[in-house]
Amino acid sequence: MTHHGSCHCGRNKFEAEGDIASVTECNCSICQRKGALLWFVPRDALHLHSPESDSSVYQFHTHAIKHHFCPHCGIHTYGEATTPDGNRMAAINARCIDGIDLKAIPVQHYDGRSAK
Repeated sequence: MTHHGSCHCGRNKFEAEGDIASVTECNCSICQRKGALLWFVPRDALHLHSPESDSSVYQFHTHAIKHHFCPHCGIHTYGEATTPDGNRMAAINARCIDGIDLKAIPVQHYDGRSAK
C-alpha cells in the first residue's frame, strides 16, 4: 500500500510504501516534546515529492539520527538513520500521513529515555 503525507503547510510532501501494522511512541527527550507517532520503514520505501533541501535537519547527542522538519511550519515529517546492521531506515511521523485512522493502529511504547 502507498501512503501520502506532508507537513502542515504542504511544502514537504512524501509517499511511503508498506503496511502500517503499528506505530511507536518514544519517550526520549525529542520524541516526547514533538509527540510524533513513528512508523518505521526501510529508507528506500520513503519517496520524497519535494526536494530534500526544502526541509531542515536537526541532529543532537550522537548525531546518529537526522530529524527532518519543515522550516516554514515546523512540523517533523520523518527521521532517518542506519541500523547497527547497516540498513537505512526512516521513521515517518504517522501524524503527517493523509487519510489514516490513528486510533485503529496499535501503539508500541519505547523507553528511549532509558536507552543508551
